[in-house]
Amino acid sequence: EMGNAESNAYQNHLSRFLPEEQSDIDGLFETLSGSSGSAGAKNVKGAKKTVTLAALQARQSAHTREPLPEPMTARLYSGMKSIDLPGKSSGLSEQIAKEQFVIFMSNLLKGNADEKISIIMRMIAKTGGPLKGKQILEFIEDLITSVIHVLSYRKELKGWTLENTRDSSSGVKALASELLSELKLPDGTKPVGSQLLETNFDQSVIEDWVYRVPQISVFLSVVIRQGLHVLHSLPDQTNDILNLVPHCKGIKGRGVVSLFDIPAIIYINSHLPAEMQHKWQLLFSSRLHGESFSQLCAHIVNKGPCIVIIRDLDGFLFGGFASHSWEVKPQFQGDNRCFLFSVFPTLAVYTYTGYNDHYMYLNHGQQTMPNGLGMGGQHGYFGLWIDSDYGKGHSKAKPRCTTYNSPQLSAKEDFTLDAMEVWAVGDAPESAGKKGKKSILDVDPQAQALLEMAGKSRQSEGLREPVEEDEDDD
Repeated sequence: EMGNAESNAYQNHLSRFLPEEQSDIDGLFETLSGSSGSAGAKNVKGAKKTVTLAALQARQSAHTREPLPEPMTARLYSGMKSIDLPGKSSGLSEQIAKEQFVIFMSNLLKGNADEKISIIMRMIAKTGGPLKGKQILEFIEDLITSVIHVLSYRKELKGWTLENTRDSSSGVKALASELLSELKLPDGTKPVGSQLLETNFDQSVIEDWVYRVPQISVFLSVVIRQGLHVLHSLPDQTNDILNLVPHCKGIKGRGVVSLFDIPAIIYINSHLPAEMQHKWQLLFSSRLHGESFSQLCAHIVNKGPCIVIIRDLDGFLFGGFASHSWEVKPQFQGDNRCFLFSVFPTLAVYTYTGYNDHYMYLNHGQQTMPNGLGMGGQHGYFGLWIDSDYGKGHSKAKPRCTTYNSPQLSAKEDFTLDAMEVWAVGDAPESAGKKGKKSILDVDPQAQALLEMAGKSRQSEGLREPVEEDEDDD
């Protein structure tokens, strides 16, 4: 009896879902197959309910704006269609049976790389493998575009919006290229550039890649849960989806557009220590607080770990993650969780090499030591440096920064700063004191004296910001 083999496999897949998840999936299938009200169909023997591509698309466009872009709906449909059922001449039918629908959900939401791979191969190209790099790249771009679209549509961007961040289109391409660059041939080599786009990759190579690049599975899960609106509110939400986008604080109502785009936020956030991935709070923006090194110090010292992002006059975007509170002192600080990154023209994270411990450095008003903010490398030769003579900086790497193995991040080795932001990540340290936050200059008389010696008046006087309540920016 072929029916038994079929129902066994089907039951195994069904049993991965909790009872409330099963009813959620049943409900979605009923809606899509459009037969929830037709009692007649249920009584006619052999009249099985199915889902068509048209039904999937109609579900999408039943709303004024579709939760998922059209190309992704077509890819999901190809993925569902790719599932072979025992005893069926599969691939011929244009309709999706309930078994295919459930197995698709089970493999992509609950499966391992091995279970996901044949579906992903068909989502990339209807014919299956081997696949060219450029076909995989198009799939990743569609996937990231869909994630941003659906999170925006469902109002799940947690205070970030398409309006208060940099345009995402170049960020989608940058993130897709970065994820694609992780593809390895069986001999372990990574093709690059145009060679990467023309190389053929077979199923085992792509399976290895899906296994090593967790973003692909996370993004697919978001597209299915939020796009088809299934299992989206159930407690099974894994942390990688929960903290995919951090809560955004401190930007609301201030008319600031961040230097970050949403794909970069997602990517950089995934490299932070897990306990810091839930929240980013704007500490400093050169557009809000002015172009002044003492203002920068006043806003970032003793505020906990943070992310610095810079745009140079050539439009390059880059920065670093500081794992510790910044302190004004003539020594290096931080630890090996610090990293440097590039956002544009390429998206990449550069982690420590073990060569030295020159993670982060902040100094101001000293006669003998360099004054400025630096990360990686050494004095006069930093991977990232902002001079205390605000506006000048350098990114030196011949050919790489010793501490982080990063290349030159700015367009020119010595650059002029165009804009800068600093974001605190995770929860503010206790010492930062919640109410009536004090400026570093109040807390540290030495810093104040140094400033006065350097002939800089207390620019933060009269420029105090209202203490920001931790209001929910959602």
